[in-house]
Amino acid sequence: MVIPGLRDEVAEAANVMARLGLVTAYGHVSARAGASMLITPAADLACVTGSGVIEVPLEADGTLPAGAPAEAWAHLALYRARPDATAIARAQPASAFAVAAAVSSMVPLHGQAAWLGESVPVHHDAVLLRSPGQAERAADSLPAGEALLLRGNGAITLGAAPGLAVARMWLLAAACDVYLAARAACGTGPVIPLSAGEIASWRAVGGELLPRLWQHLRHRPGTRPGEEQG
Repeated sequence: MVIPGLRDEVAEAANVMARLGLVTAYGHVSARAGASMLITPAADLACVTGSGVIEVPLEADGTLPAGAPAEAWAHLALYRARPDATAIARAQPASAFAVAAAVSSMVPLHGQAAWLGESVPVHHDAVLLRSPGQAERAADSLPAGEALLLRGNGAITLGAAPGLAVARMWLLAAACDVYLAARAACGTGPVIPLSAGEIASWRAVGGELLPRLWQHLRHRPGTRPGEEQG
């Protein structure tokens, strides 16, 4: 059974992700809805409305409903592999392309980046996730944590609600900007990540603070990810 208002939540999260410049013509947002998921159509996310959101059975096998994005398989694979996944955002921040080309995983360099996971892994196959097999291999790259970089193909983030998945996508873009700046500043020296204890302390307050970030993002005008830090 679809929760009343969930279609509108998915659409609003998609609209905000487009306004923040995290997607161009491509990208999608979804939410788990019982034995199905609700996902944005293959369309400009800036124009998506609740009535246009598509319902896809979680056990879909071989065929997607008309209008669903071809990479809906990636969402299905994650919902199946990660029972804790409630919502998913898929986008292509430019800084994510750069970091995924440089490392095999990205460690948190500042506190808010810890809300993405103890580290952010990179899925090293740049092929589009347009088949169940490709999608399952990508899902296997994210056994824990809330963000996955896709080499040559953008990123995926998870959240307890569609807006929180989008907030994490904004954070991922900002964290990639910070990581690239630190690498450039350090030259041949290593960057200094947060310690395990520091990461744990920030993750402990993520449930309280991440919703505040989403409320901020949904009401702010469009700006480049990473432009505002603090």
